[in-house]
Parts: sequence; C-alpha cells; structure tokens
Amino acid sequence: MTERISAQDALIWVMVCVAAADGKMTDAELHTIGEIVKTLPAFKGYDVNRLPDSARACGAMLHAPKGLEEVTKMIGAGLPPEAHDTAYALACELAAVDSKLEIYEARLLQIVRGGLKVDRLTAVAIERAVQARYRRI
Repeated sequence: MTERISAQDALIWVMVCVAAADGKMTDAELHTIGEIVKTLPAFKGYDVNRLPDSARACGAMLHAPKGLEEVTKMIGAGLPPEAHDTAYALACELAAVDSKLEIYEARLLQIVRGGLKVDRLTAVAIERAVQARYRRI
C-alpha cells in the first residue's frame, strides 16, 4: 500500500518533482516554491518550517528504485480529486520559472497530468494561463 502524505505535502512534492526534473533545483525554483507555499490559499495553516523536510523526503524517494513511480502514487493518494488541477497548475508554474521548458520538464508534466487524470481541455487552459503569466515582454 502507498504511504499517505498530506494534500499540502503532495502539492509540494509535485513542485519538487518538476524543479528536480533536470537533475538540479535552481535558486529561482526554490524561491518560487517558498513563495507559493507562503501565499497560496491551498497552504493555509501549513507550517512553512516543514517545507525543507518535505522537499528532502520527496528528493530522497525520487532517488530510490522506481522512485518517480512511487512519488507519483503518493501524490495522487494525498490529494483529493478536486485538487488535481491545482497540482497540475503548480507543476506548470515551476516548469515556467526559468522561462524555458526543458524536455525533462515537459515529460514530467505529461506524467503528472496522466497520473492525476487531468483532462486535456483543463490541462491546455492551465498551460495557456501559465504561459501568459510568465511571458516576457
């Protein structure tokens, strides 16, 4: 049976997965995760001091055999269905932080979208909104 994590930790794990998709987490990605956790209503009541431990736990699990598969299962188990689109939106936010979508991040977004069963229309709307939000002009 898959271990359960809180809904807030599941959202953090989604962001950590995308940030770590290329093998490194940039300062901008870490800063964005921190700001999201401090400001998004989904994290109301979450102890921000738990953030580093949650991120480390996700990272450790990702390095285990079949780590991404297990992390994906835990994220799905930790989130109520109505938060699956929120998780996908946060994944897209992290992918957009450095202004370029790497192949690793694109593949991870596909895995997240499929694992959380985010329908294609919802996914496209989220992706478009994130593109507009992070557009440089």
